[in-house]
Amino acid sequence: METVESINLITRTPDVRGGRPCIAGTGLRVSDIVVAMRYNDRSPSQIAEGFQVSLAEVYAALAYYHLHLDEIDADIEDQIQTAKRLQREHFESGGTSLLERKARI
Repeated sequence: METVESINLITRTPDVRGGRPCIAGTGLRVSDIVVAMRYNDRSPSQIAEGFQVSLAEVYAALAYYHLHLDEIDADIEDQIQTAKRLQREHFESGGTSLLERKARI
């Protein structure tokens, strides 16, 4: 008889990170792992060390990502667009960049 084993390392909780999938027991989103790998060129072991999670948790997040590509990619795109909008609004309201503020110190 075959037994299917399940690794329960990814959770979704409505009041944690807006219900986005996270590594269990943390607020670390699957999308955070993907962004670290895709945009920051981090290896799974570097991600595990940097976020202080196990390598198994990183790989679980990556497996979850590959099972839910469209959802996670849309979430990442939404995060990018939100950051761009907030940055634009900040500068339009007369805000300065961190680099400009450091130069004044």
